[in-house]
Amino acid sequence: MSAVHTVGIDIGSGAVKTALFRSANGASEWLGKRVERIRRREPMELARQGYDEVLAEAGLKAGDVAYVATTGEGENVKFATGHFYSMTTHARGGVFLEPEARAVVDIGALNGRAIYIDERGKVLSYKMTSQCASGSGQFLENIARYLGVAVEEIGALSQTAHNPEKVSSICAVLAETDVINMVSRGIATADILKGIHISMASRLVKLLKVTGITKGKVLLTGGLALDAGLLAALREELVNEKIAGLEAVNHPDSIYAGAIGAALWGAYRHDKLKALQEKAAA
Repeated sequence: MSAVHTVGIDIGSGAVKTALFRSANGASEWLGKRVERIRRREPMELARQGYDEVLAEAGLKAGDVAYVATTGEGENVKFATGHFYSMTTHARGGVFLEPEARAVVDIGALNGRAIYIDERGKVLSYKMTSQCASGSGQFLENIARYLGVAVEEIGALSQTAHNPEKVSSICAVLAETDVINMVSRGIATADILKGIHISMASRLVKLLKVTGITKGKVLLTGGLALDAGLLAALREELVNEKIAGLEAVNHPDSIYAGAIGAALWGAYRHDKLKALQEKAAA
């Protein structure tokens, strides 16, 4: 079977991620990637930009691509071949990045979700937070801005905390009020950030418990996947909740999980459609 090139485009609330793959004989090779923060820019334009750039870098033309798959908020990308639900793309992308993963915890700009999966990346069950929850990337960015801390510094600073102050409110607006009160009481920035991480981790562990998973690796994906402070807090909460069988991990390319999954599902769908066409023509 000849090689098939597919592109996955994941449009989230905070960034547009693009992944280019070549698939042949059951093996998939990752050829290119792009991530662009939206920051008031037009997501559809960023999707086209990322697509053009990964193709140019690989020396390919649009005609060389068999399937362009979107996920997340990418239903309206005009040059796409098809769209996949983000739950399934994060699951498939998660297994590609970490073959031993049996759950994916996707922490995006607006919400978080826990997805229980099998070794193929099939979704067995899932649970997600509400859109207004304080366990999201946007909430953490807002707090960091208020505290005068760069987003890149949050994880390391959180890990220096001595007396974490937990945020009690689930609602993001009320949680921000909690933080303002903490600052007025002289609570150290590191303790505030660690408290937020503990609150977020506690919520994510509860989501994991609802899915029914009891053992295996849990891969963090999404915009907060590389937040070392959140990962540390999640590991602590798994111990506190006595879920010894779960191991929280991340991956340098965790943010691309959705785009990777879209590209791989695109290759799968392309092969299925081709097989059906050949059968009908026979």
